[in-house]
Amino acid sequence: MFAGLPELGISNGEDLKETLTNCTEPLKAIDQFQMENGILLPTLQSALPFLDLHGTPRLEFHQSVFDELREKLMERVATIAEGKDEDRYIKLEELLEKSFPLVKMPSIQPIVMQVLKHLQKVPEKKLKQVMADKELYKVCAVEVKRQIWQDNQALFGDEVSPLLKQYIVEKEAALFSSDLSVLHNFFSPSPKTRRQGEVVLKLTQMIGKNVKLYDMVLQFLRTLFLRTRNVHYCTLRAELLMSLHDLDISEICSVDPCHKFSWCLDACIREKFVDAKRARELQGFLDGVKKGQEQVLGDLSMILCDPFACNTLVLSTVRNLQELLSQDALPRDSPDLLLLLRMLSLGQGAWDMIDSQVFKEPRMDLEVVTRFLPAMMSIVVDDYTFTVEQKLPSEEKSSLTYPTTLPETFSRYVQENRVACEIGLYYVLHIAKQRNKNALQRLLPALVDTYNDMAFGDIFLHLLTGYLTLLSDEFGSEEFCTAVFDNFLLTSFSSKENVHRHCLRLLNHLHQKVLASYMETLMKTLEPPKQSSESVKELYTLLKEKLEASKKSPLEPEEAPSLDLGLHPVAVPSTPKTPL
Repeated sequence: MFAGLPELGISNGEDLKETLTNCTEPLKAIDQFQMENGILLPTLQSALPFLDLHGTPRLEFHQSVFDELREKLMERVATIAEGKDEDRYIKLEELLEKSFPLVKMPSIQPIVMQVLKHLQKVPEKKLKQVMADKELYKVCAVEVKRQIWQDNQALFGDEVSPLLKQYIVEKEAALFSSDLSVLHNFFSPSPKTRRQGEVVLKLTQMIGKNVKLYDMVLQFLRTLFLRTRNVHYCTLRAELLMSLHDLDISEICSVDPCHKFSWCLDACIREKFVDAKRARELQGFLDGVKKGQEQVLGDLSMILCDPFACNTLVLSTVRNLQELLSQDALPRDSPDLLLLLRMLSLGQGAWDMIDSQVFKEPRMDLEVVTRFLPAMMSIVVDDYTFTVEQKLPSEEKSSLTYPTTLPETFSRYVQENRVACEIGLYYVLHIAKQRNKNALQRLLPALVDTYNDMAFGDIFLHLLTGYLTLLSDEFGSEEFCTAVFDNFLLTSFSSKENVHRHCLRLLNHLHQKVLASYMETLMKTLEPPKQSSESVKELYTLLKEKLEASKKSPLEPEEAPSLDLGLHPVAVPSTPKTPL
């Protein structure tokens, strides 16, 4: 406990023990020891007997003086460090030399840690001693740990790894949330709110202003993204940079070539739309990548691969297509649309680019613009034409029926091109949000076979299940249930456990609306096999309990809440130009 005192010429318990062992007059020896090792203040000696008269133990007195002096010394260390004296760090190093031998003493340790914390560069020898002692390493300030970490990547990796795992677990938990809602989904939190998350704040604190540690974290994120293909690592890469931006850490922001691009994109994500002004800024950054600096495209692609960025880009694309329809214009005539597709393509190609280390923008398939998008617009026109037809007086109606097939070009590109597939999926979400049952029944079967099974990804299914709650009354129809379950979800639930979970999430929310006979069939179909995860089994059990409870006490049908989704009708010409 008192290790280190002899090194400083201060007597400890062992010295007192030896003195008492060898002396002939113990009381005099104790008085002498107290005189030599007590507070060296002549006026104090005459005052101490008064404390004895009041029954105050000397230990209590000395402890209170010690605590007071320790606080004053720690304040003085902070004042010296924050001052402008040129020799301030020399003073702190001298104090460290004197105090470090006592670092294992609990009462002195806070002073030593305070000095270490305020030293810009802790002597290498002292850092090694702290690192070698688990207890010291645990209690030292993050400012000291940064100096240890920057030369010990493995140790830093051990500290960061649990945080990265926690981040992924939190993101996946949000996607499988039991709360199905249109107004509050995975993409609802603003960028600033997301950056207040525990993991982002901890990583930001661990990095501080240290560029070397920031680069290490980015390298960890790239490695994990390559190993797992998990796009949430891309989100963290963007959030970390913008968190440092919020704190005005110019030491890092000024050297990250993606900073201004991320800043501009972050504003677009906040608005969930890329306006013309910001589109020009983003294009300027992409066009400004100079020869020899192409490696920055790897980081830019990772930032664009962030699901929040992708969500914003595709929502903007769908909105742009609506405007083109209202203007009787073609996709290839819109520079803003072409830029959105360019950024989507760069983001979707992030994994391939980082894996191959070939830093070159992927070439966009022009037929996405000249063939796929016009085919998708023709679906919109079909839908609009049918809607207008239904509103006509009966004598003016033709024998027009709602189309059930899709243009071959649309289906083929959704299967073969990832950018086209992403846009196609978001169009399905768009019509679900508009409660367009006919269009949904027409499109869902086409999603069984999509590029890289993107339609069975967690983000899309999370959003789709949320939007399907707007059509809850339609689940009373066998035709609609067949379209959603038989023709889409149930085609892959047995081979993809995540689809099984999303089915059960949806049914836990809508079970009272689903046709009773169909619900019975679904319960048999969705019963989890033995090898299923606990989360699937729990969801199934919960659903079973809800169904049993509703049989015992049937609830009154609830009136669906009125939701203003901010969807504005777009005028569409009844005779669109024929896509070339």
